[in-house]
Amino acid sequence: MIDRVRAGRFAVDVLYEDNHLLVVVKPPNLPVQADSSGDDDLLSIMKRYIGNKYQKPGNVYLGLVHRLDRPVGGVMVFARTSKAAARLSAAFAGHEQDKRYLAVVQGDIPGPTRLEDALLKDGATGMVRVVAPNVPGAKHALLDTRPLARREGLTLAEVTLHTGRAHQIRVQHAHAGWPLWGDARYGGGRPGQQIALWAAALAFEHPTRHERMRFSAPPPGEGAWLKFRAEIDAWFEETET
Repeated sequence: MIDRVRAGRFAVDVLYEDNHLLVVVKPPNLPVQADSSGDDDLLSIMKRYIGNKYQKPGNVYLGLVHRLDRPVGGVMVFARTSKAAARLSAAFAGHEQDKRYLAVVQGDIPGPTRLEDALLKDGATGMVRVVAPNVPGAKHALLDTRPLARREGLTLAEVTLHTGRAHQIRVQHAHAGWPLWGDARYGGGRPGQQIALWAAALAFEHPTRHERMRFSAPPPGEGAWLKFRAEIDAWFEETET
């Protein structure tokens, strides 16, 4: 971490920045960009950070190249130039980056499993559901989920996305019988529970230097994560060596 940006009740850790990139850790429950709630959002917070730090007057450019659901936290990259935004957007669209998530699900994932479904989003409600592949508007969704540990009816899993669909990890796991712990929308999460889904690691090619870069951040030490603290620490040690 090179800096910490505070905005109201949120603290955003800055992992890396240069003339082209800004890599941060999104806190849970902070929207990525402005929405109908009118709440402060990560994009606006980081624009203010860049503007204040480098004394940039007017509207600061910061390109949004990928997203996380509001209740989900973890590593995100923003582009500081239009050239970087175009190249990173193309890389994310082509799934050239490596995104690894950690999740705690209800139930027992027996072993490494590939989930492949067709997903359809309801434009009115924002809800996503699994449908037949031939349903108009359905989008192909593919991910791999790998159990890391099991305890008290829960499974800690590493999730690798191969497509980037809305609510994909949440919907596909729930459809397979393993809803995410604390997911109020798809998993029966109760008030006060924080969804156990975290963007733990992100690797991509630098848009101008063409070097492979990798960033990671551990999930909060609370909620369902507490049950798997040792396994989470071991996962980070293994993936960073």
